[in-house]
Amino acid sequence: MLPCWHLSSLCWEREVSFLSVVKSTCISRAAAYIFYSHSCGIPTIYELPFQFLNKFNQVESDKLRMDRAVPDTRHDHCRHKQWKTDLPASSVVITFHNEARSALLRTVVSVLKKSPPHLVKEIILVDDYSDNPEDGALLGKIEKVRVLRNDRREGLMRSRVRGADAATAPVLTFLDSHCECNEHWLEPLLERVAEDKTRVVSPIIDVINMDNFQYVGASADLKGGFDWNLVFKWDYMTLEQRRARQGNPIAPIKTPMIAGGLFVMDKDNFELLGKYDMMMDVWGGENLEISFRVWQCGGSLEIIPCSRVGHVFRKQHPYTFPGGSGTVFARNTRRAAEVWMDEFKNFYYAAVPSARNVPYGNIQSRLEMKKRLGCQPFKWYLENVYPELRVPDHQDIAFGALQQGGNCLDTLGHFADGVVGVYECHNAGGNQEWALTKDKSVKHMDLCLTVVDRTAGSLIKLQGCRENDSRQKWEQIESNSKLRHVGSNLCLDSRSARMGGLTVEVCGPSLNQQWKFTLNLQS
Repeated sequence: MLPCWHLSSLCWEREVSFLSVVKSTCISRAAAYIFYSHSCGIPTIYELPFQFLNKFNQVESDKLRMDRAVPDTRHDHCRHKQWKTDLPASSVVITFHNEARSALLRTVVSVLKKSPPHLVKEIILVDDYSDNPEDGALLGKIEKVRVLRNDRREGLMRSRVRGADAATAPVLTFLDSHCECNEHWLEPLLERVAEDKTRVVSPIIDVINMDNFQYVGASADLKGGFDWNLVFKWDYMTLEQRRARQGNPIAPIKTPMIAGGLFVMDKDNFELLGKYDMMMDVWGGENLEISFRVWQCGGSLEIIPCSRVGHVFRKQHPYTFPGGSGTVFARNTRRAAEVWMDEFKNFYYAAVPSARNVPYGNIQSRLEMKKRLGCQPFKWYLENVYPELRVPDHQDIAFGALQQGGNCLDTLGHFADGVVGVYECHNAGGNQEWALTKDKSVKHMDLCLTVVDRTAGSLIKLQGCRENDSRQKWEQIESNSKLRHVGSNLCLDSRSARMGGLTVEVCGPSLNQQWKFTLNLQS
């Protein structure tokens, strides 16, 4: 009888390489053990520390078939659309470090099973120095799969560049190592890049639940964006944008930012635009950098609604960051800001003052590349690509959300003469975006916080801003942690927020009076 590992690899290779319908118990049992345990018999993986080693429920992942069916989450129009057949082939680059073997295998199998064979020239797996070298080596037995292993930890960016350099197809497809491709996911992406090589395109990223691995379709009304912390976020399209798409709901969506884990790009264009910043470490900030670079240097970013790929979103990183995750992210983000954001980088430093103390290394070669390519300034990007991002005015001394713990000052959808309250912070601007100006107004658009009466317990209302109205004058006190009404010396207080609205009260140590703007622009 063959040893367990040998038997398992034979079963796995036979079924996966030919992409036959998985029927044998060999795949359901033995192949499970090759990827999930070092022993034959009943795996001992159901212990809690192992279960969440990858910061998702690996037990649930391990129970699933490598070629499980997922719901077709595309718009109905996509199912009837005919894609071009003479599209360029792609090299699919997947990097991983200590990835759960079941998730990695399902990613590879979904690429092979859900893609026309002639469009996937190869899958290049870059093992970023995983603890167990066999994690990737065994996958090399699968047809079209090539495995490269780093001899030290390099991080996402340098690992992806290594994979791209080894690629032999004219188009690069980058995927994370915990994905599942949906029906006809690749053709819509390749078609857009084939039409214009300066395009960088991304699928709609469906959600694979980290706890139960349920596959859930994501909204098609989202675009990628960021706040002045330079943290990626999803922005809902405006009502006008959604209405404009009703006639063609599967049209490509221009997006200021991509999430960064999943995208397709012409290989020559990838090289022309400087690949990745090779001095960024591990993970974080690279999606900002490549998004700025593509837009500012003559390209465009699109989300393609007819392409759907599921992704396991985790709340924590499963791996270590040399130097700490906060420091690594700040260093990477500083590099992106210093190269691409011009004077607008100061808003980032206002939002994250501690970032100024993080060394970011030499950026001379990236600045020279920017000049050589004749890239646009960041002001152009804000005006033409991301006009939805509110930029602080020169009259503002503080800007953004006005936070109190996990809640934020919110208009609650009210207009003139409406009360204000607090609501869970959503980091999407809108009703929670405020500015404290040099003339001491706390503004939301053209409405200002107004004290109805100069006595304790008086309600705060939204009223049209008036330059000389003393009821609308506020100042920050106690290291910018409180807002005091100038005329009454009373402080903005949330104690009555749930009973009728915010009030002013006698200033004191109460947490109900602690407020902090996202950006404090005072030097």
